[in-house]
Amino acid sequence: MDGNGRWASRRLLPRAAGHRQGVDALRRCIRACIQRGVQVLTVFAFSSENWRRPAEEVDHLMELLAKALVREVPQLQKAGVRIHFAGERHGLAERVRQGLAQAESDTAQGGKLILNVCFNYGGRWDIAQAAARLAAQGQPITESALADALALAHVPDPDLLIRTGGEQRISNFLLWQIAYSELFFSDKLWPDFDEAALDEALAAFAARERRFGKTSEQVA
Repeated sequence: MDGNGRWASRRLLPRAAGHRQGVDALRRCIRACIQRGVQVLTVFAFSSENWRRPAEEVDHLMELLAKALVREVPQLQKAGVRIHFAGERHGLAERVRQGLAQAESDTAQGGKLILNVCFNYGGRWDIAQAAARLAAQGQPITESALADALALAHVPDPDLLIRTGGEQRISNFLLWQIAYSELFFSDKLWPDFDEAALDEALAAFAARERRFGKTSEQVA
């Protein structure tokens, strides 16, 4: 979900205003995914590298998360959304950790959409923590074992990765899981990413041939 800060700057607004609009865009995206039958939505909310941003902005993002959990979780629960947070929780404020755990508990019975929120997450961290867990358990580090130890082992690897904001890079997101994902880069800043933009990405995905190492003839 890239482009909140630039969205605000272009309107001569503080970056915090862009992040608030980003929450609204996420709400729209969740609703649209449910309507279109998408079963799993994974969003990159705060990366392990985002701690390098100005302290004032980081503090605002933490406060925004806390408020969003209070405001949005009851609605998500009603809509049948199950929330799962992926990322390193050590080092987060106790209030934030409690909020994440409570949101997961409150929505545990949701059956319409799994919403994975990657918060204080990085793809390299994910692989490293999975390998460390296997090593601590004395298990061999194989592809299947490592995949089962990753933070998103409870869902299939993503079919489609959408990056907004005009950037064309992965930025340490789901490095293991997107090995065979289709990539779609949108020039829209995240607060402007609406249902039509989502449909454009889904249409582009539907038009692609996914071979997974096979030939076109084999797929056909």
